[in-house]
Amino acid sequence: MTPLFTHPYVAALLSLGLPREDYAIAGSGPLFARGWISDPGDIDVVARGRAWALACRHGEPSPAPYSSVHRLQLFDGRVEILDGWFPEFWSTDRLIDEADVIDGVRFVQLSVVAATKRMLQRPRDVEHLTIMAAHGCHL
Repeated sequence: MTPLFTHPYVAALLSLGLPREDYAIAGSGPLFARGWISDPGDIDVVARGRAWALACRHGEPSPAPYSSVHRLQLFDGRVEILDGWFPEFWSTDRLIDEADVIDGVRFVQLSVVAATKRMLQRPRDVEHLTIMAAHGCHL
């Protein structure tokens, strides 16, 4: 088993049994999957179709803080499943269909991660942009 699957938040997400073709991990998850950070803090997941419907069986969606999408906060908020990711910039289908696949799990492309972190500019986002640049990602 890869280290990705042993992280408790990733393991929690995978325990839901969501169809992998219908979601992609966003936020800091793509950096964690590449081994660039040691802890993602939480797992943000963009879901559609069956994955979103199955996730909704575990809780009640509420408005997400940064956009017009809905989210489910599961596992004490450590796994957040959203029905979109800044839809004014990216369609959910595009994010998932064009995602990078690492160890069989979809992760949104680094260009999306960088753009999101540049928009939000939280201290952690600035730190992550520096880490991405150090790994040759000048997006």
